[in-house]
Amino acid sequence: MKNETTRKLKNMRLPAFAEAYQKQVENEKEYQSLSFHERLALLADAEFDSRHNNNIRRLIKNAKFTNSSAFLGNIEYLPDRHLNRDLLESLADNEYIRQRLNVILIGATGCGKTYISNALGVNACHAGYKTRYIRLPELFSEFEAARVQGKYQQLMKQYQKYSLMILDEFLLIPASDTEQRDLLELMESRCRQSSTIICSQFITEGWHERLGGSALADSILDRVIPSAYTMIIDGDVSMRQRKRRIPE
Repeated sequence: MKNETTRKLKNMRLPAFAEAYQKQVENEKEYQSLSFHERLALLADAEFDSRHNNNIRRLIKNAKFTNSSAFLGNIEYLPDRHLNRDLLESLADNEYIRQRLNVILIGATGCGKTYISNALGVNACHAGYKTRYIRLPELFSEFEAARVQGKYQQLMKQYQKYSLMILDEFLLIPASDTEQRDLLELMESRCRQSSTIICSQFITEGWHERLGGSALADSILDRVIPSAYTMIIDGDVSMRQRKRRIPE
C-alpha cells in the first residue's frame, strides 16, 4: 500500500511530497513523536519548497543573464567606484518593481554595470518576478527580424509581460529612425506598467542626441528618466582588469 501511495503521488506530479513520504516510511521511528498534522506539514513543506525553488531556477534560466550567479551581496564597494550603497540596498527589497520604477546605471565599459544589473535581476527572480536581460543592439535585431516575419506585435507583447527588463549597452550605437520608433513603442508599453534597468556608458543628458534629437527622442526619454533612480559608477580601473585571470 505504501508503494501504491508513492506511485499515486508521483502520478499527481507531487515528486517532492512522494520523496518526503518515502523518507518518513523508511525512518518511521524518527517521526513517531510527531503528530499526524506535523508530519503532513513536513510533506507539504517539501513539495512547496521544491516547486518554489524550481520556479526560481526557471525564471533565472529564462531571463538569459550574462551572469546568473550575480549576487547583490557580492558587489564590491571599492572607494574609487563611488557606489551608492544606500540606493542598492534599498533596491534589494524590489519595491521599485512593485512601484513600476526604473533604474539607470551609468559608467565606462568594464565598471560593473552589467554585474550590478544582473544581480538586481537575479534578486527579482528570487522574489518571483519574470525578468529578461538583453543587449539593446540585440533587441533591435530581434524587432527587425520579427518585422520581416510579420511577428512584430507578437514580440512587442512578449516584452511587455516582463515585470523587469534589463537593457544593456543602451545607445552604445546611435539609434536609427526605425530603432527610435521601436524603442518608443517598447517604453510606451512598459511605462507605469513594469520596471526597466538601463545600462549605458553615456550620461542621460547625452541620450537625446543619440536618439536623433527630435520630438521622438523627447517622448522616449519622458517615459524613462522621470521615474528612474540613477547611479553613476566611477573607477579608474575596470572590474575586468581588477579580476584578470592572467597576470601582466
